[in-house]
Amino acid sequence: MTSKKDFSIHVEHLTRVEGHGNIILDVKNGAIQQVQWQVSEAPRFFEAMLRGQHYHELRPITSRICGICSIGHSLASLKATEDALGLQITPQTGMLRRLAINAENMQSHILHIGYLAAPDLFGVGSVFPLIGGKHTDAVLKIVWLHRLANEMSDLICGRTIHPIRLIVGGFSALPTPTQLTNLRKRLEEGQTVTQQVADIIHGVADRLPTFTRETEYIALSTGDEYAFYDGNITSTDTGVVSDPLRYPTITNEYVVPQSTAKYTKHHRDSYMVGALARFNNNSSQLHPKAKHLAQLFHLNAINYNPFMNTIAQLVEYMHNIEDSIHLIDALLDGSLKEEKPVKAKPKAGRGVGLVEVPRGLLIHDYTLNAQGYCTKANCVIPTNQNHANIQKDMEKLVPEILDQSPQDIELTLEMLVRAYDPCISCSTHYLTVTFI
Repeated sequence: MTSKKDFSIHVEHLTRVEGHGNIILDVKNGAIQQVQWQVSEAPRFFEAMLRGQHYHELRPITSRICGICSIGHSLASLKATEDALGLQITPQTGMLRRLAINAENMQSHILHIGYLAAPDLFGVGSVFPLIGGKHTDAVLKIVWLHRLANEMSDLICGRTIHPIRLIVGGFSALPTPTQLTNLRKRLEEGQTVTQQVADIIHGVADRLPTFTRETEYIALSTGDEYAFYDGNITSTDTGVVSDPLRYPTITNEYVVPQSTAKYTKHHRDSYMVGALARFNNNSSQLHPKAKHLAQLFHLNAINYNPFMNTIAQLVEYMHNIEDSIHLIDALLDGSLKEEKPVKAKPKAGRGVGLVEVPRGLLIHDYTLNAQGYCTKANCVIPTNQNHANIQKDMEKLVPEILDQSPQDIELTLEMLVRAYDPCISCSTHYLTVTFI
């Protein structure tokens, strides 16, 4: 091990992540006294906000859980609502919703890759030093890809943040064939730009730590596609769980003293969700150009390096473009037509909605009464499912890098958390109440 030394690393409110999280490491005489990932964000009670609301209001409320994943929350909410009402959407609505989730995944992934993770790979503190120097072109390409994804979100969903076109049973407005044709042309150009960004990232990818820790990876999976909108919960350890109502047997939420967010565990003490988990479960169903990107970075399933989650996001960005082109072709092949949302009648029931959002598996669970009002709700957030895995990664990583300087250890731990691209605010669902 290292020579005996005393030092502490206390990172309060880690930067370049969403929300408030702290990294604590205390070393005395060369021995680790404490290593901890803390979530200090004030809890938010969206499930309580949903109780007593009519089913038409559930989607607009839950889209406010997150300003990054508002499309994904909207779709999970709609799927849970429609499941509770016994409502079947049309194939066209299903294709348009897949376009919507592709758009959100693209805009979130490129935001993380370009603005949050890339500075670590280029050895700077933020994206701003990259502008105006030798990396200006890289930043401009990332901005271009971000704009493409935002424009796609606006077209399909009405706006990028807190969408307005996604409603129970369908869409309130549809894109025109001309708009979809123009989007397709932009997506084709986006394939070239994505490859250029991948080549740039590949040039600095050797700065990603070569850390591994075997863990369980959980994601939606289906035999038909690389799953985002539909699928069964699937584990690299235990296989497929086909009944959505059994999700509590997968997540097994629990609380820990240092976190206002719940933790989860399944087959092991922790599991990971997100781009790397989807890749590890579904990589064989990637589109060809996405598979090429994975090969460029020697990313093969099962990969146990959490730092490679950022690379998996880049692979998924290319996949989302390819998938969107296929969906647009299907819609333009005579099947796109004006259609009204499928009408629903209020009824008592329970519904579970599962979707994959940028940070992983998202679950909404609603119970409605006979008048269509929500009487119970539960939301299981991807970052909520990743917290325990971050903690376990830290516990294994720190002894392996303890011979480095405190500054390098701090940077590596920060990079570890950032690799998960956590949305910390969304995950805070726990509060300790002391009754006197």
